[in-house]
Amino acid sequence: MNAVTPSPQRPMASGAKIIRYRGVIKRYGGFQALGGVDLDVHAGEVVCLIGPSGSGKSTLLNLLAGIDRPTRGTIRIGETEISSLPERALAAWRARHIGFIFQLYNLIPVLTAFENVELPLLLTNLSKKQRRDHVMTALGIVALSDREKHYPRVLTL
Repeated sequence: MNAVTPSPQRPMASGAKIIRYRGVIKRYGGFQALGGVDLDVHAGEVVCLIGPSGSGKSTLLNLLAGIDRPTRGTIRIGETEISSLPERALAAWRARHIGFIFQLYNLIPVLTAFENVELPLLLTNLSKKQRRDHVMTALGIVALSDREKHYPRVLTL
């Protein structure tokens, strides 16, 4: 998952709290994955989550991305308390502010490299030209701009 970025209308001041967890508890049935997490991450800060399997790292990230909701407590990203957003507003917030990088590449085999990168952008208000610019920039970063029409099965060759 990439970094959460502040809204372009109001940039975050250097050192401002960009992520705030307060008393975050997450339970799955009778299992408590997180127990009362308090965490502040400031703009410009780099944070690593380290721990053994089952220690709550993925749960913490899923909550941060709005994929899951805390059982108790609050999560604030920038000036938005995502833990209290209605589902539709949370989905819109997630589409605008969150990006995912999966451990497995999760590409759709029947879509080209371009189409795979463009797919989540179809949920935004970007114009076709803006989407194309974003996709080509992303493909360029990973040295695949010349392979935009290739399918996943041949990208790894």
